[in-house]
Amino acid sequence: MKTRFLIFAMLCFSIVGFAQKKEMKNAEKALEDGNAAEAKNLLQSVEGAIAGEDAKDQAEYYLIKGKTYAKLAKDGDNSAFDEALTSLQKVSTIEEKSGKAKFSDEAKQHLQAMTADLVNSAVEDNGNKKFKEAADKLYTSYKISPQDTSYLYYAASSAVNGGHYEQALKFYEELQEVGYDGSGTIYKATNVETGEVEEMDKTQRDLMVKSGTYKDPQDEKAPSKKAEIVKNTALIYTQLGQDDKALEAYKTARESNPEDVNLILNEANLYYKMDDKEKFKELMAEATAMAPDNPDLQYNIGVINMEQGNLEAARESYKKTLEIDPGYTNAQLNLSTTYVNEGNALIDDMNALGNSKADIAKYDELKQQKDDLFMEGATVLEDALKTNPGNQGILTQLKNIYGAMGDNDNFMRLKKLLEDAGGQSEDTNEGQ
Repeated sequence: MKTRFLIFAMLCFSIVGFAQKKEMKNAEKALEDGNAAEAKNLLQSVEGAIAGEDAKDQAEYYLIKGKTYAKLAKDGDNSAFDEALTSLQKVSTIEEKSGKAKFSDEAKQHLQAMTADLVNSAVEDNGNKKFKEAADKLYTSYKISPQDTSYLYYAASSAVNGGHYEQALKFYEELQEVGYDGSGTIYKATNVETGEVEEMDKTQRDLMVKSGTYKDPQDEKAPSKKAEIVKNTALIYTQLGQDDKALEAYKTARESNPEDVNLILNEANLYYKMDDKEKFKELMAEATAMAPDNPDLQYNIGVINMEQGNLEAARESYKKTLEIDPGYTNAQLNLSTTYVNEGNALIDDMNALGNSKADIAKYDELKQQKDDLFMEGATVLEDALKTNPGNQGILTQLKNIYGAMGDNDNFMRLKKLLEDAGGQSEDTNEGQ
């Protein structure tokens, strides 16, 4: 009786195993017919029993499952990517333990294809401003293919673009841990038919040029991205309110790239945010000495001097900015504003005077000084209009200056110019 029971149990086990294999075959057939949803349901019906099968059947099951979920992901089910990845990776894990590799090569091929699908989908997501989805897919691509560290770099960039700073910080820190550099050679050639310059790998480029469909091959060196990564890390720390960590990141970055003016500029801006104006000015002076022809540096020095009330120093910086870039609109506006601000500062002194003969004389003297300063500000903007006649910011500020001076003719002239330029014309004055 006992023997018969064992035979019966073995027979049941064989029947169950046969049923599992049948469902796996049916799932594979459904997948070949393009019905991934049916394949998924068939695989789920035997999933609970697959652990009791031998290594060969387990590996085959996870291969089919990986292919099924990869197809679902490619068809738009973003939640299927992780399941596809896990299943395909299990194939190699199972076969490495058993010492028999029958399905591993096919699983690796599907992993590579899935990476391409993920990257293409991420590109599409970025184009649709779905930056979180793009970052997740690119990071998954990196996990599939860890040697392709550029996927991790682009995952961080997508996260930054979407404002997902903590996620981006995690990616940037991981890039630094793996020693990502990002430098290399970019291979380009010109498409003869379209005239467009295109990038491709070296072998493909050389073949295309040899075939005559492309011409003018170019090899360009891609610079290291280490400084950019550290800079972005520091900016994220700043965004998250972790200023001490940001300063430490800038220190590290500048030790590696002492000639990078942008690093100095970003560090200076952080000190400015922290209300350390003296350190800001020190760093801006250092940057200016390194890049005397950079108009942005001169402009920023002007801004901080103006905010501190150092109007003469601000004017000097704005004038240097305009020597380098005569069309720098913000420098023109701010240079004009230094004169207006100085003129407005005299109004309080004028209003504090009494009605005596001496006070009236003093009032007239201060009013003339104020008007002269306003005229200086107006002259700056009249000159600016010669090269930028439709700029609404310039037109508005100039109109307000003339209004404050009581110059109605010029006020109406600027009002008309502003209306012609499509701007709003509000009759606001900047003084008395």
